[in-house]
Amino acid sequence: MGITIIDIVFFIIVIYLLTKISKLEHRISAMQKTIDQLTSKVKLPEPAINKELRQLLKVGKEVEAIRQARNEFGLSLAEGKQYVDKLKSGN
Repeated sequence: MGITIIDIVFFIIVIYLLTKISKLEHRISAMQKTIDQLTSKVKLPEPAINKELRQLLKVGKEVEAIRQARNEFGLSLAEGKQYVDKLKSGN
């Protein structure tokens, strides 16, 4: 029961995919920085849902606020939490 060709091919594919994912994450991060720079220069209207999210935060329903932010913007759990945390801090 040694290492087979299939094991080696599988390992190579996994390494390739991890490399691609890392590169995509880097590109997304760079794009987010560009978007942040652009939005800081242009006054864009705040998303309408922010008012509702702030109301939820005001009554202590942070989990519901995160859930709604995730649904509205298609965010991951971590991204939704970050979004709501920014609203809480006033940014």
